[in-house]
Amino acid sequence: MAQQFKEQDATAESSAKQGEQEGEQQHEPETPHGASHLSAHQVFEGVAKNARRELERPTKGLAFSGLAGGMSMGLTGLGVAIMRATLGTDTGAKELLAMTLYPLGFIAVIIGRAQLFTENTLYPVVLVLDERRHVLNTARLWTVVFFTNVIGAAAFAWLTVRTGALRPEYVRELIALGVKSAQPDLSHIFWSGVIGGWLIALVAWMVTASTWTIAQIVIIWLLTFVVGTGHFAHCIATSGEIFAAVWGHALPLSSYLRWIVPATLGNITGGVIIVSVLNYGQVAAGQDDE
Repeated sequence: MAQQFKEQDATAESSAKQGEQEGEQQHEPETPHGASHLSAHQVFEGVAKNARRELERPTKGLAFSGLAGGMSMGLTGLGVAIMRATLGTDTGAKELLAMTLYPLGFIAVIIGRAQLFTENTLYPVVLVLDERRHVLNTARLWTVVFFTNVIGAAAFAWLTVRTGALRPEYVRELIALGVKSAQPDLSHIFWSGVIGGWLIALVAWMVTASTWTIAQIVIIWLLTFVVGTGHFAHCIATSGEIFAAVWGHALPLSSYLRWIVPATLGNITGGVIIVSVLNYGQVAAGQDDE
């Protein structure tokens, strides 16, 4: 009888170990030859898969997702405004601390799988480069997401400034952020947008290479924190701040129109050329370190 119990215990222990190993295999990314990270080619395949998924989405679905993404991006300016109002901005350390909440909107949108112009809209570019088609469908995706993102950002700004939902000191700081963002000359806005677009497209590429949600959050936070502290233009995130200044009568609408064109062109240039084209070229040229 004792021998029977020992055999049963050994069988149960063996089953438990097998279950643990299967669980680990389900959560670990498939990497060649036991590698600890995805190769460039595997990341490319993930980007291409995401691109196909985005291009297959109906226009109505893209529009609703774009609206949600635009509104969620308002959290970037709102978080910073609340921190600035609470801490003050009399020292550089307080300003830096306030910027720790800048990534909130990006985390909410990217982890929540909403549409964000310059992030998941750049996935199809790689597919266009690889297959030499999907151009019109990509244009549809870009157009729908861009305009619904802008509308969502404007709606969030109106909600925060015109409804009395926020304390007055928070509104003042949010408006101040918008005024400051709209002031630079067109050249500065464009080149600032190039860096901003590069960083956000890099976020998209690196998130694709990450398996765990916590790792994705860390990547998003680190790179978008640089966008915030560097005051680099982002056509959607910064739109929420400038629209707040417009709804607060601190800026005319023409100031936003003057800003959005070079900011968007800069974001597209940085995201498409620096990230999409170069990373595609790395794979296409066969320079893939397994």
